[in-house]
Amino acid sequence: MTKPAPADDSIRPGEVAVPLPDGTDAGVYFIGRIHTPWATRRACPRRGDLNGPICTIEVDPRWSEALTGIEAYPRIQVLYWMHEARRDLVIQTLRGSGVLSGTFALRSPVRPNPIASSVVALAERSETTLKVRGPDCMDGTALIDLKPDRGAVDIEHGSDHEGL
Repeated sequence: MTKPAPADDSIRPGEVAVPLPDGTDAGVYFIGRIHTPWATRRACPRRGDLNGPICTIEVDPRWSEALTGIEAYPRIQVLYWMHEARRDLVIQTLRGSGVLSGTFALRSPVRPNPIASSVVALAERSETTLKVRGPDCMDGTALIDLKPDRGAVDIEHGSDHEGL
């Protein structure tokens, strides 16, 4: 398996890149796509906004039954794959500040596994389509998973791992 080339080969002063492993350790099923008004990484907001524009999450029909009951949650955690992000930086420069920091100390999209997470407000569900506010990704981004956002409920009562 060949390593994907970084989406952007430029490195800011002080940043450090490492060689990527020869192969991956696990497989991921993309379960749908996220549609937003943003066509490029640069156009995406740095943080999602629960009052932002309506965006659409299209879930592959094979996973339709997995959406049963999702309407009960006003907020949903969305996990997605940032396909254009570099994966090789271990030290990054905070944009605009020049401050150096380790990748795992940042919420940057540049990471070994470009998985992002946003909490979105669920506005509407129609079969396998969710209308939401709050994602911060490019149009067409691959969807990895959806989870109800229970906030303090998970902390106060423990999370619901009945399936384990």
